[in-house]
Amino acid sequence: MIVDLVLIAATLVFRGLGALGVRRFASWPVSAAHGMAVMLVMTASAHFVPASVTVMPNHADMVRIVPPFLPYADALVYLTGVLELLGALGLVLTATRCAAGLSLAALFVTLLPANIYEAVADVSFANGEAATPLWQRIPEQILYIAVVLWVARSADSTPVRRLLTASRRPQQASIEGAAPWN
Repeated sequence: MIVDLVLIAATLVFRGLGALGVRRFASWPVSAAHGMAVMLVMTASAHFVPASVTVMPNHADMVRIVPPFLPYADALVYLTGVLELLGALGLVLTATRCAAGLSLAALFVTLLPANIYEAVADVSFANGEAATPLWQRIPEQILYIAVVLWVARSADSTPVRRLLTASRRPQQASIEGAAPWN
């Protein structure tokens, strides 16, 4: 629940900055991209926190929620932490926002089995925090997926999209019988 509040609060702060004249945050999708990035930095940090820290979820807690059928749980936790940090960076950079949004949507889908396992196996964290109930976790995951897909879809003006669109134009022109340089 705290994670959701971080996402919402950060998005509202960034959008508020946009309303105050900071052009970078002049749209909701860009503000949401930055809000999601803040949330991801927070959640990714738990993947690297030593087990001796109990004020927040730590690496050992993350390892416990990896379903037993997956090998190398320790490495998977580090990998997903790195992917979350890279996703956060990708959302902040205009040129990579679309790719980051799509990649994060795929990551959130692949993380769902661990979240389901956490709830079903009633895994609790070292600080005594109980597992997020499934009725709450699945809608949260759907929210995260929806936000990153919305951000990716709204990133039409990124340089990568412009490059892809420009590379298609000559092909379309030659198909229609026109010269490819028109």
